[in-house]
Amino acid sequence: MGKPKQERSLAENEAQAVTRNLRVSPQKLNLVAELIRGKKVDHALADLEFSRKRIAQDVRKCVMSAVANAENNHGLDVNELVVSQAYVGKNLVMKRWQARGRGRASGIVKPFSQITVVVRQPEEDKNAEPKPAKAKAKAKATAKSDKPAAKAKKPAGAPKTTEKTVKAAAPTKAKSESKAKTAKAAPAKKSTKAGKAAKETE
Repeated sequence: MGKPKQERSLAENEAQAVTRNLRVSPQKLNLVAELIRGKKVDHALADLEFSRKRIAQDVRKCVMSAVANAENNHGLDVNELVVSQAYVGKNLVMKRWQARGRGRASGIVKPFSQITVVVRQPEEDKNAEPKPAKAKAKAKATAKSDKPAAKAKKPAGAPKTTEKTVKAAAPTKAKSESKAKTAKAAPAKKSTKAGKAAKETE
């Protein structure tokens, strides 16, 4: 009996391609992988084609292989594919040595790495209808109109009225009223004195 068929780890709208034994360190390969993450396939291929990195051409072949797998094996639309994942892994390491002074040797490490590219066709939500911008603006306007009207603002130069200022103003009003009463009573007294003087002269 043969081995049981392994279940597919990716979703139905995804496809991947793996390139192994790339003669570059994983750190340098990850710099190229960052260029294409989250981009559409057309833009990713254009960026890799004009990249100055030596390993960019091998990564471009891997992206094209993932696109071919998506089209031939899973029947996905090539024009809508997006690079959803592009992750890097370590591979074998070659060890060499270099002669140094006093008969010693220093180690040289020549790492290999691999890259996995996953392309995905985004699903369109037909049930969710986006609201137009005008409807949102109208909703905001109605929400503002529902709020109670703000109190009329006082002019900038007007003093603020508080309880202390009201209490302080009360005695001053009383004093002013008493002075007005005394001023009215004063002419009456003068008139009486003038009347007495007129009687004496008669």
